[in-house]
Amino acid sequence: MSTFKSFRGGLSRREFLKATAAAAAAAAVGSLPSFEVFAKPTQKISGELKILQWSHFVPNHDTWFDKWAMEWGNQNGVTVTVDHINNADIPARATAEINAKEGHDLIEYIFPPSALEPSVLDLTDVNEEAAKRHGTQVDLCKRATYNPVTNKYFGFSHGWVPDPGNYRKSLWEQVGLPNGPSTWDELYTGGKEIKDKLGVQMGIGMSNEIDSNMAGRGIIWSFGGAEQDADSNVTLNSPETIAAVEYMKKLYEGAMTPEVFSWNAASNNQLLVAGQASWILNSISAFRTAQDNTDTAEVAKDIYFTGPLKGPNGLALVSEHLVPIYILPSHAKNPDAAKEFMLALVGNYNQVVYESKLYNFPAFFSTAPQLMEDGGWLDNDPYGAGDKLKLLKDAESWSTVIGHPGPAHAGIGEAFGTFVIPTMYAKAAKGEATAEEAVTEAHNEYVKLFDKWRAEGLVGGTK
Repeated sequence: MSTFKSFRGGLSRREFLKATAAAAAAAAVGSLPSFEVFAKPTQKISGELKILQWSHFVPNHDTWFDKWAMEWGNQNGVTVTVDHINNADIPARATAEINAKEGHDLIEYIFPPSALEPSVLDLTDVNEEAAKRHGTQVDLCKRATYNPVTNKYFGFSHGWVPDPGNYRKSLWEQVGLPNGPSTWDELYTGGKEIKDKLGVQMGIGMSNEIDSNMAGRGIIWSFGGAEQDADSNVTLNSPETIAAVEYMKKLYEGAMTPEVFSWNAASNNQLLVAGQASWILNSISAFRTAQDNTDTAEVAKDIYFTGPLKGPNGLALVSEHLVPIYILPSHAKNPDAAKEFMLALVGNYNQVVYESKLYNFPAFFSTAPQLMEDGGWLDNDPYGAGDKLKLLKDAESWSTVIGHPGPAHAGIGEAFGTFVIPTMYAKAAKGEATAEEAVTEAHNEYVKLFDKWRAEGLVGGTK
């Protein structure tokens, strides 16, 4: 049962309306106040709150976040410290702290940390309170944190990030596709022609990093395959998955270079910003980076976006680019303050969206109405992109989370964390295995992982 109380948490009606009016007026002129009036915590909190999270791909966000977190702490008698590290280092750091039973109170992942469920506190109360205050949560955010087998929330997702195609319009115009590719087949034919004629590659990673993980799943779904079914039975070994792997081998041979096998999460961004890529599957962070640098401003003007590419049977679905999730380790010394902090952050999510330059989307759309409303931020980008981002207004309809169509349980989480899918693609693309062999090996690895976690009572299904 939730221990939280009222929505306004102690704000008078006058204070609440004043804060709301100030935010609306600021939004109308394209900016937001440095700090909004915080809803008062519904329980007495004090002490120190230690937060560990990834270094955001849009640095402006972290500059704002650290000041905001300190201000929240100052207003509520809590000393807040925030440590940022590379997203790839979060899992190892979190595991070390959990094993040592000491460290940060809140740890933020950018993918479902479901394999940590036995070592974290159940956040059902936070999730239910957030929904009570702000309405329905975006479905993929719920599925990224909720385990239907245990009926627990192993984390709290405050937002998510869409994953559109990023393409160089001037290059695709030269192959007759000024609006970029709309199908995976067009990506291959157009991408190959651009590479052959203009010497510019495209890139989808097949390495041990998050973008490769996300992209690889989107291709499988669009070809009609899946890691598992809705009941958590492994279904990876299918003709559809094999076709997806065969496609990636063809795409690599025709339009990419071997560097995709050793990429990190920033590599595709860097390639696009440097003007050396025709198309990548990414968030809008590479575009924002190009915008912010006078040397690459012209590249930014040439970057446009597409929705999900259609597969052979017209299916079009991608994974969210990332989904930020807070976990509360069992060793946390100040769980009450941590829970109030998460709720305060969601209550101020219009600032998160704005200060991340529209990179972060809210888990509760009511918390950032400026994003989606007619004439709002996606229709008229406050950072000078005009209506380039308008296609993201329906991104929720073509985005899902790892494990689709089932939950992002511990078996899925460990498969993600050990990069089973990118390894499968890479082996076939390099010629180290046939598509059938690579898929069979990956399928068998999934079965082992599911069986392991099923024995712990964390995964449903039977196979």
